[in-house]
Amino acid sequence: MATRDDGFDWRRLVLGHEDLPDPDYPLDHVPKDERKGLVSLSAVLLGLVFFAGTMWAGAEVSAAMGFQEMLSAMVVGHVILGGYVALLCAISAKAGLTTVLLARYSFGRFGAKWADLLLGGTQVGWFGVTIPMVAVPTATYLGLESGAMLSALILIWGILHMLTAYFGYDGMEKLSYIAVPFLIIVGVLSIALAIGEAGGIAGLMAQTGGGEMTFGLAVTIVVGTFISAGTQAPNWARFAIDSRVGFWAGLIAFLVGNSFLFLSGAVGGAVYDVTPQGDLYEVLVAQGLATVGLIALILNIWTTNDNAAYAFSVAGSEAFEFDRKRPFVIVGCLIGIGLALAGADALLLPWLELLGQYIPPLGAIIIADFLLCWRSGIPRMDDVQFTSVRWTGVLAYLVGCLVAVLTAGSVVPGIAIMAPVPGMAALNGMIAAAAAHIIGHYALEQTGMLSSHRVPGNTDRI
Repeated sequence: MATRDDGFDWRRLVLGHEDLPDPDYPLDHVPKDERKGLVSLSAVLLGLVFFAGTMWAGAEVSAAMGFQEMLSAMVVGHVILGGYVALLCAISAKAGLTTVLLARYSFGRFGAKWADLLLGGTQVGWFGVTIPMVAVPTATYLGLESGAMLSALILIWGILHMLTAYFGYDGMEKLSYIAVPFLIIVGVLSIALAIGEAGGIAGLMAQTGGGEMTFGLAVTIVVGTFISAGTQAPNWARFAIDSRVGFWAGLIAFLVGNSFLFLSGAVGGAVYDVTPQGDLYEVLVAQGLATVGLIALILNIWTTNDNAAYAFSVAGSEAFEFDRKRPFVIVGCLIGIGLALAGADALLLPWLELLGQYIPPLGAIIIADFLLCWRSGIPRMDDVQFTSVRWTGVLAYLVGCLVAVLTAGSVVPGIAIMAPVPGMAALNGMIAAAAAHIIGHYALEQTGMLSSHRVPGNTDRI
């Protein structure tokens, strides 16, 4: 009779070493002796935010509003995004938990399944949207532009993006140490060349918008570029040594790093007539740096997409309460590759707009809930008797989404409604969700009208 030693061990490939815990702890607090420092965590989070789609968004906003107005929207949007993500990172570093595990505290054991679907589902979609962004330029560069070759490249890049997520935090860390310095150097060089082509900074500032875009929509797009991934930054920030390291790593990546990418796209889009506007590879081709551009693009997309795969794998682990992430990496990536082959990349900007409305309220509730209930210490999950659905969190999320929709005037892209609420959808949604959760906690939970979790008095807190 054949044994595992007689052939390839598929079970080991899919599940890892079953006699040892998953080294990424998808269903548990990260132990203190597995924590990382600021350099390691910043490298991984910067690898996450260094994404060509952010450059497209920067070019799109600049073309619609003009360069000076774009700068204002960029600053406001990234202050919101950076502050929001930094707080989430600090909370997750204290707890040592992923976003979806933090959602158990805010929404209940079954209520958190919505967070799994929302966050995991959007990241599967993101994986599919982004693979063609490297496959198409690779095909163009190599002169392999037939449909069959493009499909083959989508499959190849999708599998490669899966591999570093498959090996977890350590795999993504090693790739980020190579990619991040290279991308910073290339980005600075490209911006310098573009400013020279534009006749200096004054020439850039003179650029006027050719389309119509409200300031609020522009800020929503800025926030939406990475609000979904930012809400899942705790998946990596939980490895931080302490809350301070988590906070600063989140701020560095999502305020400084994301602003750098957004600005790079706006500058490239303002100076060079390329399609898509501001595209990293096409701008570098226009600057005579085609080979450098392709390498930069490969690293740019890879470091984002492996994070997306990792994010939907830990969401899958929580959803099915299965303590191994690898099966969800594999299945999610295969679905993402299928979406890429079906042409999902055409939906990037509508996707960003949608994420900017429906993701921020969820993260805002996690932040508000921590400040309300767990500021003195988060009880270990094994000691908490989680209620099935924590209705204060669920109702607060619905209020936040409603306010965001009434601000944006859009339920989903293409379905418009009246927009009676002024301001920015992302910010309004977060404020409304947090406020509703605070009111619900004091008015409904503290009075006993709605149930919450049961935490024994002698529970160990982190």
